[in-house]
Amino acid sequence: MRSDLFKSILILLIITIMSCAKRGTIDGGLKDTIAPVLKFSFPPNGATNFKGKEIQLSFDEYIKLKDINKQLIISPPMKQMPEILPSTASKIINIKIKDSLLPNTTYSFNFGQSIEDYNEGNPYKQFKYIFSTGTYIDSLQLSGVIKDAYNKTVANFVSVMLYEVDAKFNDSVVYKQNPRFVTNTLDSLKTFRIENIKAGKYLLVALKDLNNNYKFDPKFEKIGFQKQFITIPNDTIFELELFKEALATKVLTPKQVSGNRIVLPYQGQINPAVLKNKIVLKHKNEVLQTAVTKFAEKDSMQIWYKPIKTDSLQVIVDKESFIIKVKNQKKDSLSFSPSHTAILNFRDTFSINCSQPISKFDAAKILILNKDSVAVAFRSNYDELNQKINLDFKKEALENYKIKIQKDAILSFYDDLNKDILYKVSTKNTTDYGNLRLSLKNIKSYPVIIELTNDKGKTAYSAILEKEGLLNFDLIEPAKYGLRLIYDSNKNGIWDTGNYLQKLQAEEVIYYPKPIDVRANWDVEQEWKL
Repeated sequence: MRSDLFKSILILLIITIMSCAKRGTIDGGLKDTIAPVLKFSFPPNGATNFKGKEIQLSFDEYIKLKDINKQLIISPPMKQMPEILPSTASKIINIKIKDSLLPNTTYSFNFGQSIEDYNEGNPYKQFKYIFSTGTYIDSLQLSGVIKDAYNKTVANFVSVMLYEVDAKFNDSVVYKQNPRFVTNTLDSLKTFRIENIKAGKYLLVALKDLNNNYKFDPKFEKIGFQKQFITIPNDTIFELELFKEALATKVLTPKQVSGNRIVLPYQGQINPAVLKNKIVLKHKNEVLQTAVTKFAEKDSMQIWYKPIKTDSLQVIVDKESFIIKVKNQKKDSLSFSPSHTAILNFRDTFSINCSQPISKFDAAKILILNKDSVAVAFRSNYDELNQKINLDFKKEALENYKIKIQKDAILSFYDDLNKDILYKVSTKNTTDYGNLRLSLKNIKSYPVIIELTNDKGKTAYSAILEKEGLLNFDLIEPAKYGLRLIYDSNKNGIWDTGNYLQKLQAEEVIYYPKPIDVRANWDVEQEWKL
């Protein structure tokens, strides 16, 4: 009996243990979050009297190189980039130097975040390998902040460079020569630090170096610079503002784009209204009748001419002359498009964009009616430069408007007439908009340009303040706006960029530190102490 009881208890215990057991997979343990560690290097990190051509870095685990061409910063820059192998997983990195090294110079290889462990991708952040071809390691440093001269946000991967000011120095070094020392903000920083600098006198430059050649290309790249030379050692925190220079003012080669239109591109800060009056189109010795307009949203002018049988035409701009080979192309036809198709805001002007230049229009054949079919008084004008008929009228809240352009009201440069045109727009209630009252304090000079910007940094509304006082932005659309102030130093009503060779900084721009929330049916009063 006892034996049977013992067997029964034993069987019950085995069944209980088996039922409590859980099926599952083997757990591999905690995820690896530790970055690779350099075990040793040859020559040692910080070596002096370096004469070799190869460097070996050995790590405690398998590593891989990621974005090495973008992340690795070598200071001073080398004309020929070293060969870095292998590109596959390895515990050892071999660096083969192909360039001639400068004497008595400290070299720094900053790998950024390019070295990662092979399995988990943990980066060995800002690992630097340093050596000197002289008897000591230079240990001085320089730091600062990068800003954009106009935009609130600044680009990443900005190169910051020092050019040695010696007997051979001239301002053209930024176009022709590599800097003496360099660093980069990489992909996350707006601050910079150049380390391992030797004492001396330098030009400090920041560059959004799009082609990574340490040379300034003003056609494409932004530059920032310290106007005065700096001396090292120096504990100043420098601020460099990036701007894109205005290109040299000139007209470019024109081209025929249709059977009755030539496009003349230009670059630089050219006033289209002034350029318009300098353009002449000739056929042999005959000056042709033309209409010259601005190409919308492009740095180009449009030269409209009446059809002529010829193989070539001559475009003259001041003392420059261009020959255009005339091809048989389709002519531009007459059409119209409205500036607004649904809602017309109170601050806006209704415009009719014309595909051809207009010779004249008859305002008596244009009618604006409200929802009760009552005629609304309006003022009209033709913007010849932009091919636009503007209709300005008093807008009432919650109103529907019909804009009727009767047949033959508009005559084009080519003697084409319009057919009957009808546009419909509506207004919202005034309570659908907000009002912003700005009180600005401590402005150091006038005039200033005040801009409200959208979430993409584009100007939504702007005004010029000539003297101290309140500034009102009434009936603006509800949104969170950025607030930008520009010191208009030359009083031309626009922001002006800088110029490196002229040692001219861009006009100063200041941002209000946080968005301004303008809500529907709200009056926002905002004080800004600059």
